[in-house]
Amino acid sequence: MRPRVTSVGYIHRSRAALPFLYPDHIDRDSLDALPRLPGVYLFLDANGTPLYIGKSVSIRARVLAHLRTPEEAAMLMATARVDHVRTAGEVGALLLESQLIKEWQPPFNAMLRTLRETHALALEDGNPHPLVCGSTDAAPGREIYGLFGSRAAAEEGLRALVRRHGLCPALLGLESRIHGRSCFSHQLGRCHGACVGTETGQAHAERLRAALAQMQTTVWPFDGPIGIVEHGEDMRQVHVVDRWAYLGSLEGKKRRLRTLARRFIDIDTYRILAAPILGGQLELVACRIERGVVHFTE
Repeated sequence: MRPRVTSVGYIHRSRAALPFLYPDHIDRDSLDALPRLPGVYLFLDANGTPLYIGKSVSIRARVLAHLRTPEEAAMLMATARVDHVRTAGEVGALLLESQLIKEWQPPFNAMLRTLRETHALALEDGNPHPLVCGSTDAAPGREIYGLFGSRAAAEEGLRALVRRHGLCPALLGLESRIHGRSCFSHQLGRCHGACVGTETGQAHAERLRAALAQMQTTVWPFDGPIGIVEHGEDMRQVHVVDRWAYLGSLEGKKRRLRTLARRFIDIDTYRILAAPILGGQLELVACRIERGVVHFTE
């Protein structure tokens, strides 16, 4: 079952074509309650289990678009009601959608749902190796390269880097090395010959670092967690993030978060926030977290 791009995003295509009927069976009160405001919406089955989770700057408009999309007939037939969670703006909606999809693993979400641990490349003894990115790997002074959804994806990213820049896979541990013989890539004209001495080890190492620099991940530019302040039409939220891991959002007098003992860099959080944070487009406030309670230092 391959995903299809519809007017409302990525969604799994039905295994067999189904006749499309407007879903009158979906709880009307839940639809009437949908606001024309930012947030996350959840298509729920009769047991209250999410079938699909999405986000929009206008929850009502986006959900109504789903209801008129024939390609989503299978999901709509299984839906009993549509729930929603308001956010102050688009940033909060993006962060919450990503978090809920990973938590619930909805069957009709084709994107975001399978990432558990983020991997990157890091230099060890001069060679890049995949590693699971914990919170300390995003700390200032740490150099990591690329962000990948699995170890296999990180290894393939390294192989692609080697091919693109004519590096030696044997020297980098990607290919068995026989002393005195060139690597297979050199025989194909892809390796510059560091394995047989036609390129010096120093020159190869410099080219490797230059290639990795093009995919270097921005480390966390703060000393600790931060709050991203977002103002909505009738609400104000503070989204708490630490080393590219989204920890939750606060509103009103709420100050307690449900945090995990071990935090990992999240690819989606990085992609959502890196550019606007580094570009100075967001309102930020410093904070610290003690036993799950957030203390702001405004």
